Amino acid sequence: MSVFVRLCIMMFLQFFVWGAWYVTAPNFLGTIGFDATDFSWTYSVGPLAGIIAPLFVGMIADRFFSAQKVLAVLHLAGGGLMLYATTQMTGKAPSADLINIIFFVYMLTYFPTLALTNTVAMKNMTNSNKQFPYVRVFGTIGWIAAGLALTFLKFETTIEMFYLTSGAAILLGVFSFALPATPPNTDSQVTVGQLLGIDAFKILKDKNYLIFMISSVLICIPLAFYYQIASRVVEMVDLPIGLTMSYGQISEILFMLCIPFFFARLGVKKMLAVGMAVWTLRYLLFAFGAPNQTSSMIILGVVVHGICYDFFFVTGQIYTDMKSPEPIRAQAQGLLVMLTLGVGMFIGAQVAGKIELYSTPAEAVAMQKKQAENNDQIKAISANISAQGTDREFLDKLATDYFAAVNLSNGIAVSWEQFLAFHSKFTTDLQIINEINVLQIENQKNRKKELQSIDWKTLWGIPAIFAGCVLGFFLLTFKNDSQDAPEADDAASEPATA
Repeated sequence: MSVFVRLCIMMFLQFFVWGAWYVTAPNFLGTIGFDATDFSWTYSVGPLAGIIAPLFVGMIADRFFSAQKVLAVLHLAGGGLMLYATTQMTGKAPSADLINIIFFVYMLTYFPTLALTNTVAMKNMTNSNKQFPYVRVFGTIGWIAAGLALTFLKFETTIEMFYLTSGAAILLGVFSFALPATPPNTDSQVTVGQLLGIDAFKILKDKNYLIFMISSVLICIPLAFYYQIASRVVEMVDLPIGLTMSYGQISEILFMLCIPFFFARLGVKKMLAVGMAVWTLRYLLFAFGAPNQTSSMIILGVVVHGICYDFFFVTGQIYTDMKSPEPIRAQAQGLLVMLTLGVGMFIGAQVAGKIELYSTPAEAVAMQKKQAENNDQIKAISANISAQGTDREFLDKLATDYFAAVNLSNGIAVSWEQFLAFHSKFTTDLQIINEINVLQIENQKNRKKELQSIDWKTLWGIPAIFAGCVLGFFLLTFKNDSQDAPEADDAASEPATA
């Protein structure tokens, strides 16, 4: 297998692992007792790990061990941690705090691998500027594939999404041992200050860049709402969750191809402004589409993710590259990532949790608690099923086919007694499965009512207004200068290095 193919597989699995759970996690966790505050921490642990990860990669992984071996160990450990998290989800009265702690430790294993996969890829290329984008695009394809897998395997609202994540992480861990050898970098000393981008702070003396950085951190606050909450809006309107959320990544690829064209004609300020303006539009679509359950508005809100991300973040990376002196360019990019996806997203996750809590009525909380109680009851009575092995497989298929083939009245089939008599060997077990079926139907109804009762207009209206205010601040204070308008040829080449 060629080096290029191995690197593409590595990048595909790297983002498949992330996409298999990160966006759809609330669609399951909400059914086992997670509330808005719990979700705020589920989505805060990643940014915290993102702040810590550069220290680990730069001071330890890059200097003492081969990158592909560290990548392997971290993914194997991550797969084990995610599997351990599922054991806490299936217990009686799952503890959201404990599960979030496990997620935090898991993210400490995952976030360093984002940098490590880039290291493995770039150090095994003859021309990284030209070759890396072709490898990196497989990461986005991997995220899309994860969303499609969740939909077609029907894992979007079930614990199986975490099993899929665990299995993919372990697979990538094993595969990483077959990646090209990438020895540690021992040629130069790296300080903590360099890893934290301390030297890069000097570019904040540039007023325009300071305004850009403040705007970047602030715009990440509403960004957190999208990752944390949007999938539940998609669930409420009965769209396929994984498939629908993957539209955002598909549009990301398409708009990435347009970056050179627009950058050469609009320049930095207009590109960034368009990104922030569409951010405001996206949340307005959700604010008015969710209460009325207008599927087209929800889908459009997801699709414009490509403009939101590419026009702001990719342009921001290009702008940072333009503004930074060569010796601190890497530090400046690291500082940008730490302040946006680290600090900004952490604040955003906490704010989103508070706003969601404010927008969630007591009725929704009661419905959520009832679902958790029903799940506990399902676990308890499931243990009473006596069929094992091939008998259990036959029983499950028998029950599934029956419930799918007949009309149910409150979960009880019209010809239920005759069906039990015909399969007398499984009478007790079938009665238990029917009881489970009744509880599952009740949960589906309660979940729908829970989501419909949320004040979506307020929940999405607040980040829409906030994004609009950030846009206004940026337009009023950011001034174009000669460095912000590169020649067309230069602009066309920049996205390849972003």
